[in-house]
Order: sequence, then C-alpha cells, then structure tokens
Amino acid sequence: MLPAEFPGIARNRSMPGGVVIPVLYYPSAVDAARWLCEAFGFSERLRIGGHRVQIDIGGAAGAVVAAMRPDAYPAAENSGHSLMVRIDDVDAHCARAQSRGARILAAPADYPYGERQYSVADCGGHAWTFSQTLADIDPASWGGVEPPF
Repeated sequence: MLPAEFPGIARNRSMPGGVVIPVLYYPSAVDAARWLCEAFGFSERLRIGGHRVQIDIGGAAGAVVAAMRPDAYPAAENSGHSLMVRIDDVDAHCARAQSRGARILAAPADYPYGERQYSVADCGGHAWTFSQTLADIDPASWGGVEPPF
C-alpha cells in the first residue's frame, strides 16, 4: 500500500509501493533475490516466473526488482551507479552482510552530514550504500546548499 505522501498514484497489488523502483539485472533473478534477502535482510514480495523478483527493502516506499539480465545489457560491475538504503543500525547490517560473503567496499564510518554509512557490492557487482542517521545536521554546517540557489 502506498503511503499518503504519494498522492495521485493508483495502488496495484502487482506493483511495489514507491515512486522510483530500481531494477537491477543479474544472471539469475531468483538466486540474486535469495542472496539479497539473506545478506541484507530484505524479503521477497512477489516472484514473476523465474525472471523477475520484487524485493521489499523497508516497507511500503522501498522496493527493488531483481531481473534476469537480457543478453543485450552489459554486466553490472563498475556500471557507475549505486543504490542507497536508509536503515537504523549500520554496524549490525554490515556484520550480517559480511558474514554472508558480501564484499565490503567501504567500512562503516561517520560523516559530517549526520550519517553513518558503509558500502558493499552485491552478488551481481551492484554497489549499495546503507546509511544510518545519527543527527539532524544543518546542511550549511558542512557545505550543503539548499534552494534557492
């Protein structure tokens, strides 16, 4: 079910909630979904044959789709993109992912903008950053610029 902050978007039980839904390609969508759920603590929402799996990554507004990569699409490694997911315990999440064989790209660290983050590569080479809010920080204090520009 879509939260109230997405007015005007019709609900459809066959689609995950949220406005932006990343689709990541893997050689096997089912194997990738199993790995993502085990390593990152996500859960499967819906399987569509063996070629597509909707994955719940944190409630109504968070989802990603694991899909079999069409032959015409390149492999994901070094693709120049990443996904960021907000969670409430970066250290425990990192330990879980690492214990299940995930390749840690950047260890948990605190940043001046009030977040603690770590980055990891998934089983298909996609980069993920998991972020925990430590404090509500004024963007101007670390160089952020808010509108009007």
